[in-house]
Amino acid sequence: MSAPISFLSDFGLSDEFVGVVHGVLAKLAPDSRVIDVTHAIPQGNVRAGALALTRAVQYLPEGILLAVVDPGVGTDRRAIAARTPWGHFVGPDNGLLAPAVAMVGGASEIVAVTNPEARIPSPGETFHGRDVFGPAAALLASGEATLSDLGPELDSESVMPLLLPLPEVDQGQAVGEVWWVDRFGNCQTNIGPDVLSGLGASPGSMLTVLVGATSHELRWVGTYGDVDEGGIALHVDSAGLMALAVRGGSASEDLNLDDGTAVTVRVAV
Repeated sequence: MSAPISFLSDFGLSDEFVGVVHGVLAKLAPDSRVIDVTHAIPQGNVRAGALALTRAVQYLPEGILLAVVDPGVGTDRRAIAARTPWGHFVGPDNGLLAPAVAMVGGASEIVAVTNPEARIPSPGETFHGRDVFGPAAALLASGEATLSDLGPELDSESVMPLLLPLPEVDQGQAVGEVWWVDRFGNCQTNIGPDVLSGLGASPGSMLTVLVGATSHELRWVGTYGDVDEGGIALHVDSAGLMALAVRGGSASEDLNLDDGTAVTVRVAV
């Protein structure tokens, strides 16, 4: 049985790129099921891709994770494949894979994908999703190749990490940032409920949320329906992090929030 392939990219759906990679996978691993995690990662935004992988991987079937957010395509950045307790990860060595690999238990082996027999010959070097990563993922999924067939083993210390910022806790407040804005305008922060619990807060507590110079007095609620229409919900989202949402609206627009915006939360007094 071929392993399933979960595929994430920043290719979008306006061009043929996603369909072409699907075609490569279908030719080389025709029995593999391909799951499109998302192809709407902002162009070249490695951190957004890494966070999406980290949120998704625990819900994906074990197998192959093919991820392509690759602003360095065609440069000297390496193509890599890694073995983990979950399965294999394939993608660019730019930090994209690192947080999700760590979440599933780390890599026991990492190789550089350099074997010319494991890629599609091309006159150009700008579509490695088709020419390098797709074939490597398919060959691993079908069992036609092992990691060692793809290229030489790498020292794990040489692989690019991606350091995600942690919230700073000081003087009774948590200083974090927005990590993700979804299509509904909901804004996930990097502040976990355990951080707020350490400050003495719990569900139902009143909290002061600072965005820039604007202060909001909000109750820690369970879901959107716990606030009035147009009200701001501070809640634990589906990934287990504190998020801001506006019922029937957009927290991103109403609160002027975007990826990287600083957010401070303190227990209201």
